[in-house]
Amino acid sequence: MLVEKLEQLKDIFAQMERALIAYSGGIDSTLVAKIAFDVLGDRALAVTAVSPSLLPEDLEDARIQAAEIGIAHQEVQTQEMANPNYTSNPVNRCYFCKSELHDTLKPLALAKGYPYVVDGVNADDLKDYRPGIQAAKERGARSPLAEVGITKFEVRQLAKELGLPWWDKPAQPCLSSRFPYGEEITVGKLQRVGRAERYLRQLGLKNLRVRSDGDTARIELPAEEIKEFVLKTDLPALVAVFQEFGFVYATLDLEGFRSGKLNQVLKPELLGVKA
Repeated sequence: MLVEKLEQLKDIFAQMERALIAYSGGIDSTLVAKIAFDVLGDRALAVTAVSPSLLPEDLEDARIQAAEIGIAHQEVQTQEMANPNYTSNPVNRCYFCKSELHDTLKPLALAKGYPYVVDGVNADDLKDYRPGIQAAKERGARSPLAEVGITKFEVRQLAKELGLPWWDKPAQPCLSSRFPYGEEITVGKLQRVGRAERYLRQLGLKNLRVRSDGDTARIELPAEEIKEFVLKTDLPALVAVFQEFGFVYATLDLEGFRSGKLNQVLKPELLGVKA
């Protein structure tokens, strides 16, 4: 079944002939970039949007991965932070982010002779609250993974089978996803969260989030890692470091890490599911 889906993906790119990939460096868009390059070679271009919501180390990862794949790679600056519809952090913030992204990528693609802009949206993303998907569709972007029904799990399966060493790389959504809806997003706040997460990764942690709520940092780790973290971490030192970053309080979420946790405050009808 997965082999058939891979062949369908290859057919999609073969029919495109030339394609520009919206490439964040995450495993979804990296898989798309890999398959696009395998089919199209120098007729595929990966483009990474650079903004304050992208961690510098994630940008560096994207560069390294693109180089190893062999695909041509370009970086562009996006200006979502100049849009108050984005920085005010409404529940559809991602709509304005992806609008800015694709309003930047589409003219670039046309100017360079790429008739298609392709993203890494997968089949499971369509079941989640993702207002950015609408913005991408409105601007004509295509999502080959979703088109052939490839799930998050299958993305990692395919990436592993194709020899991508990052197949098990933790998901890393943009830093703006760390703030509760309604809290204004600023460059300073993004940098504060970024420094906090970088510090935790230097302690050896991988799958984590630092949620920012006003002056409080709430650390999310996989539930099974919480006990060891508490026992082995110098907690007073951690609090002191977080305070140096600008937080007043550093807390630990006892429920544990869960992707998209901030969406739990949204009404069921907004999420498109039944109550």
